[in-house]
Amino acid sequence: MDPIRNPYAPGAGQRPPELAGRDEQLAAFEVVLERVAKGRPERSLVLTGLRGVGKTVLLNALRGAAVRKGWGTGKLEARPGQGLRRPLSSALHQAVRELGHRDEESVDHVLGVIKSFAHRDAGAGARLKDQWSPGIDVPAVRGRADSGDIEIDLVELFTDLGGLAADVGKGIGIFIDEMQDLGADDVSALCAACHELSQSGLPVIVVGAGLPHLPAVLSASKSYSERLFRYQRIDRLAREAADRALEAPAADEEAAFDPDALAAMYDATGGYPYFIQAYGKAVWDLAPRSPITVADVAVAAPEAESELAVGFFGSRYERATPGERDYLMAMADVAVDQDETEGDAVSSADVAARLGKKPQSLSPARDSLLKKGLVYSGERGRIAFTVPHFGRYLRERG
Repeated sequence: MDPIRNPYAPGAGQRPPELAGRDEQLAAFEVVLERVAKGRPERSLVLTGLRGVGKTVLLNALRGAAVRKGWGTGKLEARPGQGLRRPLSSALHQAVRELGHRDEESVDHVLGVIKSFAHRDAGAGARLKDQWSPGIDVPAVRGRADSGDIEIDLVELFTDLGGLAADVGKGIGIFIDEMQDLGADDVSALCAACHELSQSGLPVIVVGAGLPHLPAVLSASKSYSERLFRYQRIDRLAREAADRALEAPAADEEAAFDPDALAAMYDATGGYPYFIQAYGKAVWDLAPRSPITVADVAVAAPEAESELAVGFFGSRYERATPGERDYLMAMADVAVDQDETEGDAVSSADVAARLGKKPQSLSPARDSLLKKGLVYSGERGRIAFTVPHFGRYLRERG
């Protein structure tokens, strides 16, 4: 089949041609946008799930829905060891520009507060050349969001932003990807700011996305975070949605799949959106004609697996040290020994026993894997892969 017309898009955060299986989340967010803009109480939102389930894609889709409602939006990606002030200031600068408030004096005031918030990143008394600037051409507002206490500053900043948005009957949405990588102080401040917003009714919401242990990260920061956010677990697609993710783009190109081919594709991909796109692309390129058959899927499977082994699994495996790879392999073996479902957590003690070592001696490797985002711990003493099918990849690699 013509590779130029191949509709499938296996890319990190790249929106697939058919965003299947997320209608419920999109519809619920439309209600949130309307309620917040009207001053109704509504919680901020947190999306959680493994890598490859489409959290970033959904986060972008939700942001697009906010933009269509005339909201001001800004997005940032949290990174380990990076403070919140700089990336958040850039995101909020964009949000204010998108909001389109016509009172220049009010806008300049809020931009000045964002600038003062950003300048505190360099520390009190820093020289001008050492102060990072978010590209804002107005003077910093002294005495607002510049105390140096991130919690106080964030509450003041969000309050001013909310007032600006309320003036025009819209809202401001802050979209944070990889939210679990925020520092502890920044998480605490963000929770405090969201708590203040929920009490004041100002039209500002935070929409975060992260790994399955993100709720535990938030709860450890502020006990009330369990009531502060609305959590949505983003999982693999059900069979009907997975079929739609394949069939709809093919139909747009006047092509189709045999029913047996769709069943084979679901068995191979497990319904994970990234895998669906990878297999869809490989099958399309190698199938001689439409409709695509189960035999075509069998022929294309090695090509798809090879692509995933390099771009999805391999790139993560290469980040691990030899000792960390031993730990990962032991996790995969323990899961098989205990007949765990793919992706289930295993006991850290069992992993240590498999390696013939004391659990304490493996803490450095475990902690490093956690920081690298290769594993996560949803509960004390247990550990799981952040990537679906990673254990199978390790076992096949040998």
